[in-house]
Parts: sequence; structure tokens; C-alpha cells
Amino acid sequence: MSYNNNACPVPFDQQPLNEYKVLKQSLLFTWSTNNTENFIKKLLMIFCAINLLGIISSLIVLKTMKLSIYIIIYNTLFALMIVEVLLIRLYLGWSYILKRLCSATIFYEESGWYDGQLWIKSIDILTQDRLIGLYQVKPLLARIKNTFAIISSLFCIVLLLFFLSSKNLYGIY
Repeated sequence: MSYNNNACPVPFDQQPLNEYKVLKQSLLFTWSTNNTENFIKKLLMIFCAINLLGIISSLIVLKTMKLSIYIIIYNTLFALMIVEVLLIRLYLGWSYILKRLCSATIFYEESGWYDGQLWIKSIDILTQDRLIGLYQVKPLLARIKNTFAIISSLFCIVLLLFFLSSKNLYGIY
């Protein structure tokens, strides 16, 4: 459902509701709209795949078949960082859409960067956009933010384990 062309001078692809629909259907963002269980499963699959590929490539590069705790810790830290970057990307995309949906005014470009305009939404359009923003996008942002906090905590725990294990490696007590 796009805006009425008579009431909205904003180009079709710059209308917040259409930007929301496009983002919701994009490959990276579509699975973040699923329920929490599927969202966590996808993140866990990404984490495991990156960790497994990292361990295999580390063993190949180091030309050893001996799996040490350090290889596991390094790859776990790397995989957690990749998941955090992915969550940051999801958060930035959805927060941009939320800002556009909840804003009473929309800045848009008619044909290029040099001729931007400002459009004030009508009450009906503003109400519709804010409802979508508050009931569709804001819960996604909350889930992404909470997941990021948990992943960051795990990252800190693994980093702490690395520092504790490296003290024993170098004989530092």
C-alpha cells in the first residue's frame, strides 16, 4: 500500500512505507522479521559455519592436525565479531526505517542530490506510518539490541578465557 500520488509528492522508492516493504523483503533483513526462535537459529547457524570454516582454514594454514584451545578461542572470537557486525547492520537498517516512518516530515530528492525537498505528512499517513513503525519495526529493534547485548557478553567471556589461558601459556601468574 503506497501513498496516494496526489497527496504525496515523494518518489515511490523514497516513500517510507515502500522503503519498509523493500527492506523487509531483502535477503539480509527478511529472516530478522521471523519469530525469535528462527532468528536465533539463523544467527547460530551463521556462527557455527564461520567458526567451522575458521577452524578448518586455521588447521590448513598452520599445517597441523593438532587442534589447540587457542585455535578454537581465536575462531570463536572471530565468529562472534562477524555476528556482531551483522547485528549492527540489521540494527542500522531497521532504525533508519523507523526514523523515516515515525517522522512527521520526509526529506526526499526529486532527481538528484541538488534538489532535495521536504514533505510534511498528512495526519492519515503519519498515523499509518507510526503504527507500522511502533508495532512492526520497534520490536525488531528491541530483539536485535537484546541479542547484540548477549553476543557482546559472550564475546567478553571468551576474551576473558583467552587472557586467562594465555597467562598459563607464557608462565605469567
